[in-house]
Amino acid sequence: MQVVSVEVSDAVVAVRARTRSGEPAGCTGCGQLSEWCHSRYARRLADVTLAGRPLRIDLSVRRLYCENRTCPKATFAEQVPGLTVRYQRRTPRLQCLVEDVGMVLAGRGGSRMLRILNIRLSRVAVLSQLMRVPLPPLVTPRVLGVDDFALHGGTYGTLLVDATTRLPLTLWEGRDADQLGRWLREHPGVEVACRDGSLTYRQGIAAGAPEAVQASDRFHLWQGLSRRVQDVACAHRSCLPAALPTVSKDDRPQVEETTENAAAGSRAGRHAQSLFEAVQALTRTGRSHSSVARELGLDRRTVGKYAPASTWQEVIRRPPRKPSTLDPYNERLSRLLEHCPELKLTHDLVRRFATMLDNRDAAPLPGWLSDLANSGLAPLAGLAGALHEDRHAVAQGITTSYNSGVNEGRITDVKLQKRLMAGRAGVSLLRHRVVLIAHLRRRHADRPTVAPR
Repeated sequence: MQVVSVEVSDAVVAVRARTRSGEPAGCTGCGQLSEWCHSRYARRLADVTLAGRPLRIDLSVRRLYCENRTCPKATFAEQVPGLTVRYQRRTPRLQCLVEDVGMVLAGRGGSRMLRILNIRLSRVAVLSQLMRVPLPPLVTPRVLGVDDFALHGGTYGTLLVDATTRLPLTLWEGRDADQLGRWLREHPGVEVACRDGSLTYRQGIAAGAPEAVQASDRFHLWQGLSRRVQDVACAHRSCLPAALPTVSKDDRPQVEETTENAAAGSRAGRHAQSLFEAVQALTRTGRSHSSVARELGLDRRTVGKYAPASTWQEVIRRPPRKPSTLDPYNERLSRLLEHCPELKLTHDLVRRFATMLDNRDAAPLPGWLSDLANSGLAPLAGLAGALHEDRHAVAQGITTSYNSGVNEGRITDVKLQKRLMAGRAGVSLLRHRVVLIAHLRRRHADRPTVAPR
């Protein structure tokens, strides 16, 4: 290009330019180069602001004859890479800015932000440009996350997430099994599906991807069990006054001793104890901290922390937690359980389930489900029936690392996007923003940062 003139005023920076004659240009129909000029015409382009002023480019471009006789185009307009796009009155830089602002702030908020940047565009135009952005190509994930979310009122939607990349794939209105099964048949290749205990999603995955392994989320398993335990506790609330005396102000929990005993039985405590013994065994021989660190694969500062300690508790000892109003009642928990057999049975069943989750061991699951069903407690017996029907997915949720945590995170993001649009976005617009903004964040997060000079 050749810049003809530049005019600067308080309102706008106007640049007049023209493409050079004699330079070949590729036909937009067949791609063949041509230098045969038919005529010239002017294009007015808007660009990003320059020093806070709107930048306008008046560009004179050529219309050329296509010399390929088989091409359906007789003439074509030349394009300037990086500056012009067919049927576009904005430069690619400005168009990209408008699209990104629309992804992040939607229509009204995007229009206000662009106005701050001295770019005049209505909220309808911002949303129109956003909907023109093509969605990234959908790649069938190996591990799929499925979850529902409240769309509006009593209407729910379904969100699909790639559990490996943690990126949303698509969403739609409703949470029926047929639609999920249809999507899975159209996108074969899913090996693992993470979901909650929903019967609808269980049936949809079984119909659309029968070979996929279904994993029930551990959080939802805990949540379902805790609700049933709450029902049992409410039903036996009358046992509390009879089993427990009045709590006086002189009752003080032994917080520090309880904390140390809990730490000794925890995974972190066992790990600290093994490290302490290994470091002490090597440092007693007179070896340096660096030598011990190299042999054990530890940082030298870690060895320096364990070596002078007299006990492993010194390394992980934390300041005592603040007393809680529940502490006096926790000291009397065993008395309550002895007084009420139903609550004691419930307590034992919950602890057994917690042990399965901690050890990632589903072998005791059949026996636990049998005891749950035969407990004589209606809330627990009902839960046992639901878990027994879904026992294979429950076992996968206990033993494997697959879970719906990434689904819950994306549901939170969906709620955020809905709030930004005051809950008035349609499903297509909501889908567009949720998918595109996740890729936008990933793209900017992957950009290398420039070190300051």
